[in-house]
Amino acid sequence: MRAVLQRVTRARVLVDGNVTGEIGSGLAVLVAVGREDTAATAGSMAEKIVNLRIFSDEQGKMNRSLLEVGASVLAVSQFTLYGDARGQRRPSFIQAAPPEQGKPLYEEFVRELQAFGVRVATGVFQAHMSVEIVNDGPVTILLDSEKLF
Repeated sequence: MRAVLQRVTRARVLVDGNVTGEIGSGLAVLVAVGREDTAATAGSMAEKIVNLRIFSDEQGKMNRSLLEVGASVLAVSQFTLYGDARGQRRPSFIQAAPPEQGKPLYEEFVRELQAFGVRVATGVFQAHMSVEIVNDGPVTILLDSEKLF
């Protein structure tokens, strides 16, 4: 599983001009499911995200977690995070899970975040979405369940 986390002051996702998910302060999480991922992977990724210390404390240092600040998550599925363009001009997405595997694991990831008491808004799986993100900092973190980066 791969995720791009952006600390935001606000974020929202639109499908066909309609808002499907919106948050104020928190994290916009673009998430992709890989072929080898399981429900345990989704749970581990959710736990990492809610406890990652990337919010500012009273001294302005990134020392507080999503749980500590009570922020929300906008979780958007984005299989293109598994795009591999090392050998060609057109990316290969062979490492991304097929939709019938990806959707249930994306939904499990959302449930795992909610189990921590986090308010989660979402996009629509497999839809063409417009994502509006106001990055705070800017702070952007890359996560990979295989720890490739």
